Amino acid sequence: MYEDLRLAIDNLFPSLQSTLEDLVRIPSISAPDFDAAEVRRSAGAVADLLSEAGFETVRLLEVEGAHPAVFAEIPAPEGAPTVLLYAHHDVQPVGDPSAWDRDPFEPVEENGRLLGRGSSDDKAGIVVHLGAVKAHGGRPPVGVKIIIEGEEEIGSAHLEEFLSSYRDLLAADVIVIADSGNWRVGQPALTTSLRGLVDCTVEVRTLRHAIHSGHFGGVIPDALTVLSRLLATLHDRDGNVAIPGLVFAESGNLDLTEDELRAQADTVEGLEMIGSGSLTSRMWTQPAVAVLAIDAPTVGNAVNALVPAARAKVSLRIAPGDNPERALSALVAHLEQNAAWGAEVTVTPGVAGEAFALETTGRANDAFRSAFEEAWGRETVNMGVGGSIPFVAAFSDVFPEASILLTGVADPTSRAHGPNESVNLDDVRKGALAEAIALRLLAQ
Repeated sequence: MYEDLRLAIDNLFPSLQSTLEDLVRIPSISAPDFDAAEVRRSAGAVADLLSEAGFETVRLLEVEGAHPAVFAEIPAPEGAPTVLLYAHHDVQPVGDPSAWDRDPFEPVEENGRLLGRGSSDDKAGIVVHLGAVKAHGGRPPVGVKIIIEGEEEIGSAHLEEFLSSYRDLLAADVIVIADSGNWRVGQPALTTSLRGLVDCTVEVRTLRHAIHSGHFGGVIPDALTVLSRLLATLHDRDGNVAIPGLVFAESGNLDLTEDELRAQADTVEGLEMIGSGSLTSRMWTQPAVAVLAIDAPTVGNAVNALVPAARAKVSLRIAPGDNPERALSALVAHLEQNAAWGAEVTVTPGVAGEAFALETTGRANDAFRSAFEEAWGRETVNMGVGGSIPFVAAFSDVFPEASILLTGVADPTSRAHGPNESVNLDDVRKGALAEAIALRLLAQ
C-alpha cells in the first residue's frame, strides 16, 4: 500500500538531503545584531525551491520591520480540502563556536545524522514539506498552501501583523506545523500540548557606584550577592518553581526513565533531577523557570570593589491552561517582593506567549496518525513539548474551524538551540513519506 509514494520518496531523498544541506549553509539567524541579509537570502532560496517543486504564486510576505516569510500555493482540486503547511527558515545563534565540533554552517553527515545549525530546527521541516509535495509530482490530491516563517526563533515578533495582513491568503481547512519532533528516533509522535513562555529582565542595585570592598565590605551588600539570593528564591528546596499563582498539572507518564533523560540531556555525573511529579509532567505540564543570562563584571575584569548593580534574564515556561499575562505578573511580583536587604529592584517585562493544548481526535488527526504508522511501521504516540511555538495559538485564534496538527522530525538527541545540532536522516525520509500519505488520506 502506498508503494508509489514510498518509491517516489526513496528516489527523491538524495536530492532532498542535498537541499537540506544547502539550506543549513545559509546562516539565517533572525536575532538582533545578526545580518538580516542572510535571513532574506534564506527566504529567497526557499522561494526558489517551492517554485521548482510545482508551487504557484510563490511570493515573499513582508511586514514593515520584519524578516520575510515565504508563501506559495497549489490550488485544491474541486471538492478537496486545503492544507496549510508551516515551517520556519530562521535559526538560533550558534553561541560559543568552540563548543561545536565543526563549523555550524557546514553540514556533515555522521552516523546517519546530518549535523549543522538549523538541521533539525527547522530546515528539516521545510524539506519534509517539499518531499511530500514532490512525491505527488507537484500535484497533490488536496490544495496545499505553505508558509515558511522567518522570525520563529525570535518569538514570531510580527506574527499578529502577518495574520492581519494575510489572513485570507493563509486560510485553510487543516494546518500542519512541522516544528516539533518525535518521541524517540524511529518513534513517531503527534505533539498535543505546548508550554507557554514569559520572560523579564531584573536589575538589582545597592549602590550608585562601585566602592572599595575592603572599606565597606561586611556592612554594604554587593548587587551580585543580592541578585544571587533573589534568583535562588525562584525554586524551593526540591527544585519546584516557587512563584505563587501558577498552574501545575500532571501528564500521562510515557516510558521515560531518568537514565534515558540524563543521556538525552548529556548531564554531568551525579547531577540530581529537580522538581516533583512524573518526568514528563515536569517537562510538559508544569512551569519551569531558568536564568538565561547575567550582566555583571567578568572574572577577568574583576577588581576589589563592591558591584553596584547586576542584571539577569529570567525565563518562565508556563503550563497549558495558564494565562501568560497573569503568569508574567506573578513572576514580576515575586522578583519585586523578594530581594534581600532592601535592595532596589527594577523588573522589565519581556515576551508573553500562550500555552496550548491541541485536539487529539478528528479526521485530520486520524489521517496523520495512520500515515505515521504506515511510514514508520510503529504506533504513533501523543506527547507534550516543553517549548513554545507562538504560531500555534495565534492560528487557532484566527482560524478556529481549522484542524491543527503539530508534527516534526527532530528527536530528544537533536540538540536544537545547542551546539552540534543534528537530525536523523531516516526520520526526515519517513517524515516526508508520512506527510505525502496523509495528503492522500485527507483527499479521501
